[in-house]
Amino acid sequence: MKNRVLVIGNGIIGLSSALAALQRGRDVTILDRIAQGGDNCSQGNAGMVVPSHFIPLAVPGIISQGLRWMRDPESPFYVKPRLSLDLMRWGLRFYMSTNADQVAAGTQVLRDMNLQSREMYSQWQDNGIDCSLVKRGLLMLCNTQHALDEEATIANQARSLGIPASVLSVEETNSLDPNVTMATVGSVYYPKDCHLDPSQLMQSLRNKITSLGGKFLLREHAQGWKTSKGRVHAVETVSGDVEADEFVLCGGVWSDGMVRSLKLRIPMQPGKGYSLTVPDPVELPSVCSIFVEAKVAVTPIGNSLRFGGTMELGELNQSIDPRRVQGIVKSIPKYMPNFKPQHFEGIQPWVGLRPVSPDGLPYIGRTNAYSNLTIATGHAMMGISLGPITGKLVGEVLDGEAPSVDLSHLSPDRFAE
Repeated sequence: MKNRVLVIGNGIIGLSSALAALQRGRDVTILDRIAQGGDNCSQGNAGMVVPSHFIPLAVPGIISQGLRWMRDPESPFYVKPRLSLDLMRWGLRFYMSTNADQVAAGTQVLRDMNLQSREMYSQWQDNGIDCSLVKRGLLMLCNTQHALDEEATIANQARSLGIPASVLSVEETNSLDPNVTMATVGSVYYPKDCHLDPSQLMQSLRNKITSLGGKFLLREHAQGWKTSKGRVHAVETVSGDVEADEFVLCGGVWSDGMVRSLKLRIPMQPGKGYSLTVPDPVELPSVCSIFVEAKVAVTPIGNSLRFGGTMELGELNQSIDPRRVQGIVKSIPKYMPNFKPQHFEGIQPWVGLRPVSPDGLPYIGRTNAYSNLTIATGHAMMGISLGPITGKLVGEVLDGEAPSVDLSHLSPDRFAE
């Protein structure tokens, strides 16, 4: 009888982990609270694969910048004020993570993971997992010289880490993508970055998993655990217990709450983000980009164009704050002047909840408390980018192999109380 693996979570991390386990000969079932194709954080995001994003979210100076942004209800960052001990603890851990040594260690990990993930996407394409992967790089578009100077400093750091990056003039920026009119003082170009269609990727992954014998147990909410002697034996659902030999938790923003009954803590805050997809844009870029000052990502997906942004830390719900959406819309003509606010009228915003850890790094690996429980969550804005390598790492953990990436800084127990 094959070793049974239960993966909890039907997003990009859960699907990537399930695929890796299946390819290693495991009997895999995926459990999720929503229906097949239902909305989650992996569906409507910017779809970028970003070796350029090697710096963790928690960096020196980010808190003071965030406090300035919070004065503006349309800014890229906001923390919804509320009385929450979890939020206060998360904030303290975030502050303690913004030291140079931790950031340097996190930078190495994110670089290694992103570069490996990029190569794995190419392998997936060759093996029938179609996601419309486009390898044309990423433009960091700057409105001000100050922002361009800061991005140039990051580009120097990228090159020192083996990630190609070029600082471009206005003329060079425009010539790189003549399909769109841009208003910038220049840009930084990362040729190894890619973009894809997230919805197509998710459906193609599900099809591949099904073809390999993977099973889906959907509309089933994990309500508890059956454990004894340091092992998990089953997950409790309304319909009954689901038994397995190995358990992989990929529950996104719900992961921390799901392990409370196990007396585990994997601190997480929901980072709400929005996107707007224009089906027939006035211009269609061929290269994905990020508006640096506005923190808005722009991705061509087929014949449509997606604009996504904001990081709103707050309540665990998918309510839409029109002020945050308005902030995205108002920023667009500053960088792409042929787009006007009326082009976004009647477009329903998509909202997703990113799982944000206090140090900006994912949780990947086994817990010390349970020998057959593996955690893979907390990828924040880089779930799509880090999906393939996370799945590979989960497969290596399940088989007791040396991991392809150093997991010491990603331990699920690193914030244990």
